[in-house]
Amino acid sequence: MKPNIVILATGGTIAGAGQSGTEAGYASGQLGVEQLIEAVPQLQELALIRGEQLMSVGSQDMDDAAWLTLARRINALQAASDVAGIVVTHGTDTIEETAYFLNLVVNGDKPVVMTAAMRPATALSADGPLNIYNAVAVAADADSASRGVLVVINDNIHGARGMTKSSTTDVQTFVSPGRGLMGETHYGQNRYFRHPYKRHTRQSEFSIDELDALPRVDVIFVSAGVSADLVDDAVARGARGLVLAGVGNGNMTAQMQAAVGRATGAGVVVVRSTRVNSGVVGRNIEIDDDALGSVASGELNPAQSRVLLKLVLCLTDEAHQVQAYFDQY
Repeated sequence: MKPNIVILATGGTIAGAGQSGTEAGYASGQLGVEQLIEAVPQLQELALIRGEQLMSVGSQDMDDAAWLTLARRINALQAASDVAGIVVTHGTDTIEETAYFLNLVVNGDKPVVMTAAMRPATALSADGPLNIYNAVAVAADADSASRGVLVVINDNIHGARGMTKSSTTDVQTFVSPGRGLMGETHYGQNRYFRHPYKRHTRQSEFSIDELDALPRVDVIFVSAGVSADLVDDAVARGARGLVLAGVGNGNMTAQMQAAVGRATGAGVVVVRSTRVNSGVVGRNIEIDDDALGSVASGELNPAQSRVLLKLVLCLTDEAHQVQAYFDQY
């Protein structure tokens, strides 16, 4: 018997439309979920499909409220006895943030598979239809269960943690630079290489059941001669947490270190990440995190560090406890 798969649509380029098939300009989220499904009739060979249009936005406009709406619907489907897996269509710009948020708050082991496209649905050689086909194939695969949230795009299966967009326009834009791909899928034939190596989904202690909003966390980009008052201003405007996209191993200027010390002294949690595309930000290497009161992000990039910090701040603002969460997740 074919499994029941629910496709949750949120908009993005995969549902975008342009004036012609050979121009770069387009508008995101113009096609509804039923149009996306009808464009891939081969889905019926894989599963029994139904779709829901949760929202229709470019992913640059995804926010905390959208995350909570999406996560609550997924958790309801996780609890539904007639659902085997969930596919989420999304824009590429912030899919790494949404995927990691879901990886931390989805309460269940059923496959949750996100997919997207770099070309709109009206483009010559649009990549969306095959990505949707492969995403459904992964969601319908029993071997996908308990692997956390997956992102399927361009024949690759990424784990939510650590994947990132690497090119503004290249169809092969998504990479997993730290621990590599979770697996591959070719026209619905899946092959897995590994399991997640950090806590996720049902193993996670984060819950959105009582949450109506998430705390403000700002990301500050560090560059040569950066103004330290960016830290002071963010604190003054109510940020409960800061993530620094630092240079090198999460490094920063002496003036910014002083500003970070003022922030942590005022009870704001500061996480050191890096603007470098890969690598680990280690604790107490060039910067004395113990003295500064800061947290090292480990392998998490600034965008995903911000996601984790938002959830951690719902539980604690003690720096040593925050560091423990970053080590576990």
